[in-house]
Amino acid sequence: MSDKEKKSSSLEEFARQAAARLQSGEELSGKDGVLAPLIKQIIEASIEGELDAHLEEEKSSEKKNRRNGKSRKKLKTEFGSIELENSRDRAGSFEPQLVKKRQTSLGAGLDNKIISMYSRGMSYLDIQEHLEDLYGLEIAKGTLSHITDKVLPLLEEWRTRPLDAVYPIMWLDAIHYKVRHNGQIEHRAVYCVLALDSYGYKQLLGLYVSENEGAKFWLSVLTDLQNRGVEDVLIACIDNLKGFSQAIESIFPKAEVQLCVVHQIRNSLRYITSEDQKPFLKDLKKVYQAKSKESAAFNLDELEKKWGDKYPVVILSWRNNWDRLSQYFKFGQHIRRIIYTTNTVEGFNRQLRKVTKAKSVLPNDQALLKLVYLAAKNITAKWNSPIQNWALVVQQLAIHFEGRFKIDLNMDGH
Repeated sequence: MSDKEKKSSSLEEFARQAAARLQSGEELSGKDGVLAPLIKQIIEASIEGELDAHLEEEKSSEKKNRRNGKSRKKLKTEFGSIELENSRDRAGSFEPQLVKKRQTSLGAGLDNKIISMYSRGMSYLDIQEHLEDLYGLEIAKGTLSHITDKVLPLLEEWRTRPLDAVYPIMWLDAIHYKVRHNGQIEHRAVYCVLALDSYGYKQLLGLYVSENEGAKFWLSVLTDLQNRGVEDVLIACIDNLKGFSQAIESIFPKAEVQLCVVHQIRNSLRYITSEDQKPFLKDLKKVYQAKSKESAAFNLDELEKKWGDKYPVVILSWRNNWDRLSQYFKFGQHIRRIIYTTNTVEGFNRQLRKVTKAKSVLPNDQALLKLVYLAAKNITAKWNSPIQNWALVVQQLAIHFEGRFKIDLNMDGH
């Protein structure tokens, strides 16, 4: 029987044994699974074939070379850790292509599993324990960090990708984390920009990291959006950060800025005594739930008559911000529900927080951005349908922003 026939017979026998083990209830993968020994045999047989071809090629070129025993190396795979016996050549000119000389893991499968676990909030310690428990793999934290760093080029490509010329509605907000910097724990703000595209689909346009949240950095964020192709934003929904509205209008002068009414309500109630909060909120609802801007303005006057002497600062805040708080009254109910609050981006931030809550302190800014990006990719993968009632919303927008936003009835879809 030839060597080739012996290898084929050996593999067939192993396949029969593997099938019997599966029937007895053993696991397919994992450190004690059925597949690891089979993969070992397949790899070793493939490398033997590569060496045979290499020696035959050198023989035809009259080079003197031959086999020179075997070496051992450990190889990490997604099915467990295996120890290979690699055949060597005497001249040292043989370089296996399936598993190269310095290669320690097989394929992208294991790396993808590690990145997936990291993107779902698992710490490197959790990942280490998981891989050890399931696959019998011992991987250092430095190696895990190196593997997750493979997403950095993809992150940079995503952050610099071209954007649409016009976005009908945009939400801008920041979420805060802690990182280590020069041995100290410092706060970082991750700026998140969400938008609806012309088809009604939510998009995450960008993620940016800064030491704290401020209008000056928001200006740089908006400039980046402009440089990536955004020419116009119809409605921008934000909280009442000082200077934020002016930053938006300096880059997108035609944008209608809608301050978050929910933020304004929360901030107001902080300065209302506990016994007055319920009656005050009952009167305040008549303002922000009014049918029209005129009715809302009348109810604001009534609110001031009743509560102005007791809470003058709260009433003054509503007065000073009224123009940007009341933008939503000019639209129908479907658009009002979308823009009167930054709840859309806050909901996104809450989902981020669920993933990142296990990481109370990140090692550096890059690690923070890497984690948030991976978590965001999982979240946005589910944004595969337009928002509710978009067919009605888009028509109202086209009428209100005539000349700036058009409906293309010939478009094929998203």
